Amino acid sequence: MKCEYRYPNSKDGTITKVLEQFWITGNDHVSFATKKEYEGRVTNSCSRQKKRCTLRITDLKESDSAVYKFRFITNLLLGSYTGEPGIQLSVTDLHLTVSVQRKDSLNSILTLKCSSSCVLPPKSTYVWYENGQKINHDKSTYSINSDSLDSISCAVKGHEDFPAPLIYAPVSPSLSADPSADIFEGSSVTLRCSSEANPPANYTWYKKTKTSTLQPLSRGSEFPLNNIQSSDSGEYYCEAENQLGKRRSTNLNVDVKYPPRLPSVSVNPPGEIVVGGSVNLTCSSDANPAATYAWYKENTASPAADGPMLTIVNIRHEDGGNYYCEARNSRGQHNSTLQLIVVTSSATSAIAGSITFLLLVGLFVVAFFIFRKKMA
Repeated sequence: MKCEYRYPNSKDGTITKVLEQFWITGNDHVSFATKKEYEGRVTNSCSRQKKRCTLRITDLKESDSAVYKFRFITNLLLGSYTGEPGIQLSVTDLHLTVSVQRKDSLNSILTLKCSSSCVLPPKSTYVWYENGQKINHDKSTYSINSDSLDSISCAVKGHEDFPAPLIYAPVSPSLSADPSADIFEGSSVTLRCSSEANPPANYTWYKKTKTSTLQPLSRGSEFPLNNIQSSDSGEYYCEAENQLGKRRSTNLNVDVKYPPRLPSVSVNPPGEIVVGGSVNLTCSSDANPAATYAWYKENTASPAADGPMLTIVNIRHEDGGNYYCEARNSRGQHNSTLQLIVVTSSATSAIAGSITFLLLVGLFVVAFFIFRKKMA
């Protein structure tokens, strides 16, 4: 695009000097060439002596369609000028559209149409490329089984250097988690799925289960998990799908960290413990990461045992009382208490009872004879 311009050599005794020369789009008074989408594609060649500028845009895109205007700024008061009405640039391209003609559990028959917004010569023919290979088909529409298709494109015959953008099934999706560090109970994490595909892919999220029946958890490229709980731990994956096919991602493990739950404690053998016997006190708690354990006897500072089990042998009466287990990990701790009851053995109790009974009987007999002697 070229523009020639004129301006007065001077005004009110001030010699005119051109300070800036650039091109704009629409009514924006800032050079469009400074925008990121035009980076490296725009050249503006100007000659102030000839008062002429030439704009060159390479690697044209349909988004470059716009009205382009030349603008220059001088040192004069109100000395900025824009060429009107500008130059209308329309960029067009071949388009490849896809529609599903028939879909069942076995296959999908796709109908593809190659079209352009350009006015093509009558009886134009086309060239088709399937999986990178030219095929023998010259019509504007083409039908194919999607199971045999990786990618496809088309061009107007005679203009093979300007093919339509390649369309293809999704490539293997990639998964990520934000944040990617440790995930703690009560926090939030967002799972993201992305896959290159044309047309763009639609995404469906699943959680791996032991059963074969899977229900979609969510749809979209992002899957937020808010106020996450331990039950949310597991392996997640997504499926990316467009009209040409479907691909599944690898699994992403979500490992939710949480403090120990209320420990469960048990006594073996259960019930009352006989003096001289042995007992095992066991503690367990659900936690992530796994909990470490310590056993304490009430009113003692030092642990009676480190680990989930406390074993007491040759039990004495003083071993009875309240014990508690402490389960701890990096997220917190939790305690549970149990009472250990120590009793004398049943055989010893029976002997002691018999001796006591005999002593009482003897005392009664002695007292009886003493009483009769006094009466006599």
